[in-house]
Amino acid sequence: MYELLTGPMLWLVFAISFGGLLVRIVLYFKGLSQQLDRVAYLPHLSYGLKGAFRSIISWLNPVGARGWRKKPGFTFIFFAFHIGLLATPIFLAAHNTMLQENLGFSLPQMPAFLADLLSWTVIVACVAIILRRIALPEVRILTTAYDYLLLVITVAPFVTGLIARYQMGDYQFWLLAHIITGEIWLLCLPFTKLSHCVLFFCSRAQLGMDYGIKRGGLKGSTFSW
Repeated sequence: MYELLTGPMLWLVFAISFGGLLVRIVLYFKGLSQQLDRVAYLPHLSYGLKGAFRSIISWLNPVGARGWRKKPGFTFIFFAFHIGLLATPIFLAAHNTMLQENLGFSLPQMPAFLADLLSWTVIVACVAIILRRIALPEVRILTTAYDYLLLVITVAPFVTGLIARYQMGDYQFWLLAHIITGEIWLLCLPFTKLSHCVLFFCSRAQLGMDYGIKRGGLKGSTFSW
């Protein structure tokens, strides 16, 4: 089972997940290109590219956007959750060992204590996010069972990974559970709201580009509405 999950099944999951995300990106910009007024926009594309870059950097900076500064507690939880969610699987020593065995190269590996800390951070932050969705009426009214399910799918690989790491119970069972939940999470990326892992950058770039083009166009004498 381990060889199946870390061999053919893993490659299939990667193909579906990353291929699906690529399709989502292409479809996003294809739909966007059909809506743009090329006559008005193309002459001011340089303003748009600058605006797209500024928009993305601003939202990746915890103090770069007014919305982040207004909610420091939530901002801290949000960024801690996503940093752990991204960094842990990429730089985990065990994952890079598999990468070396299958592809002949590996990425820098983080110390075990740091991987544990980030994994616990993801779990605690996820619980805080769930409690926030329950406690705040303006958030609770927008939350469905689907949203909670996605949070469970997201955090499950970290829970099972820590259980296997500390060898609580049957190690082989929890190791397989960790691999399966991780592959389920990857498969969900292109087909659910989790696709925001790439569409976030697309939408921020679009908004920043639109604002940059309009703002830059107003400075030029040839731009008209």
